[in-house]
Amino acid sequence: MKIVILGSAHPLRGGLAAYNERLASEYQKQGAEVIIYSFSLQYPSILFPGKSQYTDEPAPENLSIRTRINSINPLNWIRIGNEIRKLRPDLVIVKFWMPFMAPCLGTICRIIRKNGHTRIISIIDNIIPHEKRPGDSLLASYFVGAVDGFIAMSRSVLKELEQFDQHKPKLFSPHPLYDHFGDIIAKAEAKRRLYLDPDWNYALFFGFIRDYKGLDLLLRALPDPRIRELKLKLLVAGEFYCDSAPYLKIIEENQLDDLVIMSNDFIPDSNVRNYFCASDLVIQPYKSATQSGVTQIAFHFNKPMIITNVGGLAEFVPDGKTGYVVDTDPQLIADAIYKYCKENKEQEFSAEVAIEKEKYSWKKMTEAIETLYNEIENMK
Repeated sequence: MKIVILGSAHPLRGGLAAYNERLASEYQKQGAEVIIYSFSLQYPSILFPGKSQYTDEPAPENLSIRTRINSINPLNWIRIGNEIRKLRPDLVIVKFWMPFMAPCLGTICRIIRKNGHTRIISIIDNIIPHEKRPGDSLLASYFVGAVDGFIAMSRSVLKELEQFDQHKPKLFSPHPLYDHFGDIIAKAEAKRRLYLDPDWNYALFFGFIRDYKGLDLLLRALPDPRIRELKLKLLVAGEFYCDSAPYLKIIEENQLDDLVIMSNDFIPDSNVRNYFCASDLVIQPYKSATQSGVTQIAFHFNKPMIITNVGGLAEFVPDGKTGYVVDTDPQLIADAIYKYCKENKEQEFSAEVAIEKEKYSWKKMTEAIETLYNEIENMK
């Protein structure tokens, strides 16, 4: 099969690029011919909240990446659409994560489909964004109209898709493991690499910091006097994509400087496993969510989680088995942290995570895409 993946890839950084590259590798392992069409301009600098969109790490080996798409240039969309249309791939896979990308990706997909051969499947991170803006629904509708079928990575997103289309084929297939960050290393060695005090335990908040991710809820949980008894520190590993001042104010007002370690540069792939392997648990105190790539990194490293019961997060973390699911309340987050540590749940939950993660292979994702592709073909 000849496949084009439309979306972020090296030298762009972050979870979207990692996902597309890992999916391409899986397809190549299965014998498919794969090309990734990535962005020469993904976001205009004025719209990008971080320090850089690009990684300094080497390009992945053995992947064909064409850095061609300009997200804000309609003439570019036409050119790229016609280029891929003439390639006549059997399948185009396009990730959709925010309405801003709908005009670009939707236009390219519409042009590709004119060849009468290529089928287009979108893997949907979010159809309704966490941070809503006027026009989001209109833009999402435009994109939905350009696609033949959809893979939703959480059941909550699958349900939301029904607001935009009731007829095209749709499947739920969970986010596969982010298993490209290396093997598990000993906790003591990971702490040494990060220059962490070996006598302390660590909880991890990982990833870009945005308001909907609820770091403020977690910080407000830490002053609980029971947490002070645990010899536990919080590692905050990720770049601020919002104003850092409110978070730093919580730390200052509650005298948390000795309990919170802020590592607020982008964490390169080569360093990700050190943060996860140094930690006793991963905490995702989100205020809204669909699914999370952080969950799939935690699964890869056999790390238990404390998550909030929002969106599709709870679909992936069985409460009391691989972690705890709580409401978006600092007191309840504190209760879960205390219970986890005082009852020494790490070994028990980690063993369950190692079993649970078998559900999330990349082969299962490609099988879901194949099922959807065949359904689309049968409808033609």
